[in-house]
Amino acid sequence: MFGNSFGRLFRVTTSGESYAGGFRKNKNLPRELYGGLLTIVDGVPPGIKLTSEFIQEELDKRRPGQSRLDTPRKEKDRVYIISGVMEDDYTTGAPVGMLIPNVDIADEEIENHRRYKDLIRPGQAAYTYYKKYGQYNDWAGAGRASGRETAARVAGGAVAKAVLDRLGIDVISYVSEVHGIKCSPVTYETAKQNYRKNEINCPDLEKAQEMIKELLRIKEEGDSCGGIVEIIAHGVPTGLGEPVFDKLSAVIAHGLMSIGAIKGLEFGAGFALAGLKGSESNDTPYYDENSGRVRFKTNKAGGILGGISNGEEIRIRAAVKPTPTIPKIQETVDVNKLCNTKVSFKSRNDPSILPRIYPVCEAMVRIAILDAWYMAKGYRSVSDIDHKWDTL
Repeated sequence: MFGNSFGRLFRVTTSGESYAGGFRKNKNLPRELYGGLLTIVDGVPPGIKLTSEFIQEELDKRRPGQSRLDTPRKEKDRVYIISGVMEDDYTTGAPVGMLIPNVDIADEEIENHRRYKDLIRPGQAAYTYYKKYGQYNDWAGAGRASGRETAARVAGGAVAKAVLDRLGIDVISYVSEVHGIKCSPVTYETAKQNYRKNEINCPDLEKAQEMIKELLRIKEEGDSCGGIVEIIAHGVPTGLGEPVFDKLSAVIAHGLMSIGAIKGLEFGAGFALAGLKGSESNDTPYYDENSGRVRFKTNKAGGILGGISNGEEIRIRAAVKPTPTIPKIQETVDVNKLCNTKVSFKSRNDPSILPRIYPVCEAMVRIAILDAWYMAKGYRSVSDIDHKWDTL
């Protein structure tokens, strides 16, 4: 399996599966070492304060079993830093290694998945994984295709956050739409003020209650639904992004689209730009005497021009599909018997991925932005560009 790393200079590598450790229970090992998720982060500068508590704060945002909107799976998502940090919790410059053990891997849950292992789960990666990995495909809880894999990304994104905090760059995400119920436009300040004030993490507190009610109704039906997650990157300096193939928007899109449940992205006005004239879509520049630099009157570009950050907020909307595994009876195929059949999958799944996917989005955008910052600063440090452009 390839493609388990993201980033160029700031680089995050993950491994681990949904039920890793379920087949390696050994009385000679502590439970924490049965199996789980691993994250290795290259490119962490020395002297960054990094504690497991700091990383845990991010992991707790996506930890399952915390509300009525989550899967009942009881994973603690406890993180252990195993390398790259020494005295007084400061990074040494070496790779930071982290371990997140799987704890809710009871035999009965694995046997439940075994019952369905020959059945293609609609909307999941089961068919393509069987085609690619054959009889060795990990069928327990979707293996590497499981949403559980994203916990390792969040750990890597937490390390990026520790560095970005020093640079004054903040990335925040929230749910803006659930099954057609949309919140009002949200400013960065409102997103910060109302961050995680409800189970769905919607900054529009009134609409959030409608969203929660709709989610619970759909859950009662034995179904699931999708929606929209929005991401704001605030304080991003100008000049991040490497044309042509490594535009900042392209790198961010790579990170976000690598999340299994995300099926579409918009930057700024996104698809709405297709219905506008050039005179309507262009962001008008002006010289801001207060800041002493060029600003833009609108931000339909979403903070990126020519693939390079322009100093405005980077704004992204991500479409999140419904949770594919649902208890309703669905048609499928038995890959062992090669016959059509119907089945109701009985497993522990979220009625919507929305309440737990936003910290994963934050993590991937943080990694992408910090990596782009490294690239831009390294390039600038060896160039002979007049410093007057730095103040424009």
